[in-house]
Amino acid sequence: MIDPAGIPKAELHLHIEGTLEPELMFELAERNRMPLPFADVDAARAAYVFDDLASFLDVYYAGCSVLQTAVDFADLTRAYLARAVADNVRHVEIFFDPQTHTGRGVNLGAVVEGISQGLTDAEREWGITSQLILCFLRHLSADAAMATLDAALPYRDHIIGVGLDSGEAANPPSKFVDVFARARAEGFRAVAHAGEEGPPDYIRQALDLLHAERIDHGVRGLEDEDLVARLVDDQTPLTVCPLSNVKLRVVPTLADHPLRRMLELGLNVSINSDDPAYFGGYIGENFRAAATTLALSDAQVVRLASNSFRAAFIDAPERASHLRAIDEWCRP
Repeated sequence: MIDPAGIPKAELHLHIEGTLEPELMFELAERNRMPLPFADVDAARAAYVFDDLASFLDVYYAGCSVLQTAVDFADLTRAYLARAVADNVRHVEIFFDPQTHTGRGVNLGAVVEGISQGLTDAEREWGITSQLILCFLRHLSADAAMATLDAALPYRDHIIGVGLDSGEAANPPSKFVDVFARARAEGFRAVAHAGEEGPPDYIRQALDLLHAERIDHGVRGLEDEDLVARLVDDQTPLTVCPLSNVKLRVVPTLADHPLRRMLELGLNVSINSDDPAYFGGYIGENFRAAATTLALSDAQVVRLASNSFRAAFIDAPERASHLRAIDEWCRP
């Protein structure tokens, strides 16, 4: 049996702010002389218990307050990529939430340039390639999203696409039709969170109204047979995050997770870690836990890893090279 955590893979659903471990949080708080609502590292970890997406976001935004400078964002990015490389991740497509930072006075250039510096350093040192995706916070207004897009245009060389995250409840994709249309016209790729806490119709909206090329999460799509048939026929990539879904009570336990069923139905799913510092597992741990708990076969693990490269925003020769690496890694 192969080691599911060690297989070559891409990670396509990762919020860089969600990789902020308590130790680095306290280091940055001291560097920037920022107060924290936690007495120490242990108290911060104890707070990483959530009832739902909203309760997680409260802690998440508190942690983000320590990120102030380009150096902070570069340090955060390098720390995540070191873990990714240890899990044999060969390519990453990282989300970032500019409104989380500009809303508290941090310059957008510091955010983008800091993350980009971390990505560049990691490729030079470890060979891991990367892309950066700007996400709009869906609980804020569509006008705020458009203003964020306008502000990001000077940094377009650093950013490959736009996405949509934060709380789904009462914030459908249809709210952001205009900003996604503008982003696509400017040459950005499009992805969107849908079908995590939101209903299957949010997946349809993301596809039909935002023209999303990938759906982040998508697990609630199984509630709609017609939608499942469409997703299978179109092989729409679904970036699934098993440990996140357990932590945020999307499913009661990992044994209840629909990942295996999604594979058996022929859906184009990959495994990702979402906000791993908060959800108890980076991508290798997600692979290992899902494979063990759901009794995935070696062939299914290989398919999950292969799907991640097939869904990535990379060119055909690079994709073929990564798929060969999986084949070589699997040979006895």
